[in-house]
Amino acid sequence: MIQVLVVDDDTRVAQVNAAYVEKVPGFRVAAEAHDAAGALRQLELLPQVDLVLLDHYLPDETGLEVVQEMRRRGHQTDVIMVTAARDVATVQAALQYLVKPFAFAGLRAKLEAYADLRRTLDGGGEAEQADVDRIFGALSASSEPGLPKGHSPTTAELVRQSLMNAEGPLSAQEIAERTGVSRQTAQRYLKLLERTGRARLTLKYGDAGRPEHRYTWATRP
Repeated sequence: MIQVLVVDDDTRVAQVNAAYVEKVPGFRVAAEAHDAAGALRQLELLPQVDLVLLDHYLPDETGLEVVQEMRRRGHQTDVIMVTAARDVATVQAALQYLVKPFAFAGLRAKLEAYADLRRTLDGGGEAEQADVDRIFGALSASSEPGLPKGHSPTTAELVRQSLMNAEGPLSAQEIAERTGVSRQTAQRYLKLLERTGRARLTLKYGDAGRPEHRYTWATRP
């Protein structure tokens, strides 16, 4: 049985999410918490917790800060982050995330994929590549369908959200600093967004050398 800690500052939402979790075979709610301090306290009291369903917006800390503190304390508990669509940093905090609002079917798909992954890893057996792709495809949340081969949906989402939330044009270096990817990776995804009409390219000329490429999101949300 996979033990889950449900964390949300809204007690009613926490209860709904807990009820969703309990409806998925193989999962059990170990506890609920409504702030960062409570989440960390429950992890200390309940070392058997396998998974945290963690809301990003908490009254005392963000979900990202909770994950960072968990890791600092040595907790390697898995996390599914519940986040608004524009929260870039939270995507980096957890491989698995849910974008609000979500229905039971969305959470069930994440939990079932997570359970598949645990069975594969705990069993010590070898998984076929198709199985690995299926599991991680279900765990990741992509808003950029049809990405070319070699492009990560998570990285595409990070770059996309950085542009959408920027107040002005950004360079590849600035995108790299905001997302944690390399400058070369940021440049590759920015060019993809430009080719698909999602981003606009402008040139900034300096005193000498080649002009700097700067990008803006093509359509504001």
